[in-house]
Amino acid sequence: MKRFGSVVFLTVLVGAGGALAQSSSGGAVALPASGRNNQGGSAGAVEQPVAGTTTSVNTLNPSVQVSGPYSGSARSTTAMPFSGNLSLAEALRRGLAYNLGAVGLAQSVRQNRAQVTVARSALLPNVAAGLSETVAQTDLAAFGLRISVPLAGFRIPTVTGPFNYFTLQATLSQTVANLTTLNNYRSAKATARASEFSLEDAHDLVTLAVGGAYLQALAAQARVDAAQAQLDTANAVLHQSTEQHGHGVLAQLNVDQNQVRTLTQQQQIITLRNDLAKQKINLARLTGLAPSDAYRLTDSFPFSPAPVQNVDQAVAQAEQQRADIKAAQSQVDAAAKALSAARAERLPSVAVSGYYEAIGTNPAQSHGAFSAVGTLSIPLWQGGRTAGDIAQAEAVLAQRRAELDDIRGQVEGEVRQAYLDLEAAAGQVEVARKNLQVAQQTLEMTRARMEAGIINTVEVVQAQQTVASAQLDLIDSVFAHNLAKLSLARALGQAVDRLPTLLKPQTVPLP
Repeated sequence: MKRFGSVVFLTVLVGAGGALAQSSSGGAVALPASGRNNQGGSAGAVEQPVAGTTTSVNTLNPSVQVSGPYSGSARSTTAMPFSGNLSLAEALRRGLAYNLGAVGLAQSVRQNRAQVTVARSALLPNVAAGLSETVAQTDLAAFGLRISVPLAGFRIPTVTGPFNYFTLQATLSQTVANLTTLNNYRSAKATARASEFSLEDAHDLVTLAVGGAYLQALAAQARVDAAQAQLDTANAVLHQSTEQHGHGVLAQLNVDQNQVRTLTQQQQIITLRNDLAKQKINLARLTGLAPSDAYRLTDSFPFSPAPVQNVDQAVAQAEQQRADIKAAQSQVDAAAKALSAARAERLPSVAVSGYYEAIGTNPAQSHGAFSAVGTLSIPLWQGGRTAGDIAQAEAVLAQRRAELDDIRGQVEGEVRQAYLDLEAAAGQVEVARKNLQVAQQTLEMTRARMEAGIINTVEVVQAQQTVASAQLDLIDSVFAHNLAKLSLARALGQAVDRLPTLLKPQTVPLP
């Protein structure tokens, strides 16, 4: 029967000894002062003049400005083959999956979830095992051991060994009670929730960026089509004036004026087509397509009234649904847990550890041994570290509460501005429609008078310019109204689900 040697230890560490246990479990985790994601970038609708066009009145001319990672994307055509026809729904699918704004935050979510796992590991048992084989020979004289015995013929050797032994050991450590570690874990969970909400908000920004770029490309296409129609009209007037000059009805000056008008219109078409190509390349960059304009937009969005909702109710709805508000609230929760962790550094903590091993010259001649240790750590003085951790955590909590108040005000402002833009754009669409109708009637009457020889081509050219301006006003107003709907979807939150009720596409027929 084998004999097993065993040793059992129970220790209680108080005061300075407690600092050892405190350092092994770690103090409160310090959070960054701001809870807002650090990848930067944004997407938003702003009002500015449309390049390359001239309008008769000061219409709403908004555009979508995208910066940072939201302006780029990973290539989407490998996993999602592209037919060359792009609808808004497909553009959104590609953007949500491959736009770098969403991709970057998706990786941040993975990182934060991994940090939660790391923080939780401090609360769970840690088990390790090891196997070792030792072969040794020791020179006792080198350690200062010189032993002599005054007996004839007997001498103690100065070198012992060689000898060998093996060890098979399993160790266990477990935190029993440590509020600092527990609150660090809770803070990590709140931070992970905040990153998940930030990813939802990034999806809303991608929806705004991609949807806005799609609408801008449609508006650019409409300007090209309108300019082409004006060029066709200018060519018809030039042809008519040339015939009248041949019959001696018009002077050469009138023919030259019409020719200048035609050439000017051709120059404008070149500029507008260039702008359209750039808009389509920008849309391709947002959605992971090849940066080219060699594709076709299949949707159109004619004017349709927006659903009516009370502004105050919309603000309240946005405060409940906006993911960035939820993210900011989770960041406040994380800061509050971090403050609790810092304050808990002053409290005692309890941990247990131990090991069991088999040790001997070989497995057949091994003996068992084990050790069990219980540790009570009571911090008495840590050089002001706890007070510093608490002050830092209090500053972080105050900052994140201020950021939560700020984002709530920002959301309310975005909702109210979207409603103002909707109302203004709807009014301008109505005016632009009437203005275009009157301008077209005036042009028809003016051309009839020119054909009758009552007037020359100057008044016809002026009437054409009025029609062109009225058409651009209508294009810009419809674009502004659709973009205001898109901005409202982003302002209310959950834009991906809300957009189909606000923007109802019509399929453009194949050429």
